[in-house]
Amino acid sequence: MADTPRVRAGSGTPSKTASRKTAAGRSRAKPGVKASTSATPSAAPGPEASAAPQASAREAFQTAGAAFGAQALPDWAAFVKPAAGLPTWQDWMKAFPPQMPGGLPGLTGVPGLSGLPGNLGEAMAAIGSSMAETLKSVAGLTVPSDKLKAIQDDYLKQVTELWNQALAQSADIGLNDKRFAAPAWRDSKVSSFMAAVYLLNAQTLQRLAESLQGDEKARQRVRFAVQQWADAASPANYLAFNPEVLKKAIETKGESLQQGLQHLMHDLKQGHMSQTDERVFEVGRNVATTEGTVVFENRLFQLIEYKPLTDKVHAVPFLMVPPCINKYYILDLQPDNSVVRYLLSQGHRVFMVSWVNADESLSKVTWDDYIEEGVIRAIDVTREIAGTPQINALGFCVGGTLIATALAVLAAKGRKPVASLTLLTTFLDFADTGIMDVFVDEAMVRMREMTLGPDSPRGGGLMRGAELAATFSFLRANDLVWNYVVGNYLKGEMPPAFDLLYWNSDSTNLPGPMYAWYLRHTYLENRLCKPGSTTVCGEPVDFGVLDMPVFIYGSREDHIVPWEGAYASTQLVSGDVTFVLGASGHIAGVINPPEKKKRSHWLTGPGVRALPATAKEWFASAQEQPGSWWPVWAEWLARQSGAKVAAPRQPGSAAHRPIEPAPGRYVLKKA
Repeated sequence: MADTPRVRAGSGTPSKTASRKTAAGRSRAKPGVKASTSATPSAAPGPEASAAPQASAREAFQTAGAAFGAQALPDWAAFVKPAAGLPTWQDWMKAFPPQMPGGLPGLTGVPGLSGLPGNLGEAMAAIGSSMAETLKSVAGLTVPSDKLKAIQDDYLKQVTELWNQALAQSADIGLNDKRFAAPAWRDSKVSSFMAAVYLLNAQTLQRLAESLQGDEKARQRVRFAVQQWADAASPANYLAFNPEVLKKAIETKGESLQQGLQHLMHDLKQGHMSQTDERVFEVGRNVATTEGTVVFENRLFQLIEYKPLTDKVHAVPFLMVPPCINKYYILDLQPDNSVVRYLLSQGHRVFMVSWVNADESLSKVTWDDYIEEGVIRAIDVTREIAGTPQINALGFCVGGTLIATALAVLAAKGRKPVASLTLLTTFLDFADTGIMDVFVDEAMVRMREMTLGPDSPRGGGLMRGAELAATFSFLRANDLVWNYVVGNYLKGEMPPAFDLLYWNSDSTNLPGPMYAWYLRHTYLENRLCKPGSTTVCGEPVDFGVLDMPVFIYGSREDHIVPWEGAYASTQLVSGDVTFVLGASGHIAGVINPPEKKKRSHWLTGPGVRALPATAKEWFASAQEQPGSWWPVWAEWLARQSGAKVAAPRQPGSAAHRPIEPAPGRYVLKKA
């Protein structure tokens, strides 16, 4: 799922270790490739060589806890203490030394698992092995003693200064955090001191997490867990400790608390937290309003043809493939920020894929189905309606992964129906997925396959949109979770109307087999980018056969598709590549109309004839430009779109007659 605009800048996520996922094809020759954009990369340094003694992660956090006056941490085993009669994690690890045929660990030592059926037994074996390895890697983390001592010394020094400031009744104790910006926090000496101590404690725990040495994925998980705890533990999130909330409750004679309770009950009933006033928006009325017609539909998508805004249009039509984990109208929010309307105003004939919101009838649909019945069918219908041998195409996020895969499949069959390709915040190489890697391991993927995949008891299932939405929200918990807990429920306020957040809450279900395949072959094993390693629709996938001009865009502060991951696609395709980097995040960076005169973008530096192998090298010579990147893209796209011809008078064709007005039925279906 795509994210919402960044409210507060955050730190970069560390790069994934190459031990588990490496990108094949990085050394492919790239003659004449254009370069373009990017923000300063935040590469995570490897463990420092040090002769200093090492403290285990548990010892480090226990010592820190003692310094904070907290209770000592329990042993690692206490965190995973099972119910009576179930094996402990030590039992799991002892059970896996011998290997069964095919590389699966033995299960003979785990009580109760020796008689499981074949597939289930193998799945449980894989899950158990993965869990054991995870626990081992976390338990093996250490903190250099010199760093631990420095962190402790800094903490004691700063907490002493805070205490002295409190005793001296200092006017400004220094709360440099928007959660404590309200005057009520500074008016109360107790509250300001409590907030300052919380910020210091959270900062210290984060420093400890950053200082850990050992397995990189284990380090990422600890950092993520510490960040989640720190965000949740803020005194601003609790009625008894938030002076701003208490003041409002007194001023309104309890009405704010009553309103907050009503908001909570409403959100529980609707199944998700309100991030905007959803009553303001209606799809087809004030979002997704660009005039168009549904000209084709099957079980997976509707195809919309938009009404031209110019008398003449480019001869080569343009097809947009949005992510299937979201509704398409992120590209057509309102007239002043619609990508669709912008393209129409530039004289393009635009078609849009509107993905179905999957229900139980589609619970067995696969990745191959989305490629063949979805993207390839959309390409063919667009060509048939326009009467052209080729089209231009765009893929956004997962839509970009889908369309690149579809084009590789078509190329393997000897077909090249796309003249140029635009990829917006898209992974083709999943070696560096940033914070998303925290959630993905063999145990997680195998569990999804067991419950939703083709080998599950029902042969499929649904990945619920609400679950995906919650996962993405907690990637930025302060902005997208706790901010609304405080505003909606503690203050009793209705969040302001915001079209992008309305779209973000309009989640979409996915077929389980398709989702499970995607997880394994991309995030877990990163096989899609390795030529010939994966077969889709009966054809080996090789992105190197994509020899059309390609425009690749990444967002500098994107935490879903880190821009370094988007840049990696430049090394996989063989066509002439232009790369542009935009400011802001996954969505706000993309939806940046020129008229707003906001943000900036980076282009390939002058004199660079071929895109460098790494994003860091590219950025070193990139040049920052003010404003939106859209005009750069529009100029590039015009060169790929042919001469102008008379705009069509009617949508569709004799073979594909109009079905209904845009936005169509599929987008209206709620998850």
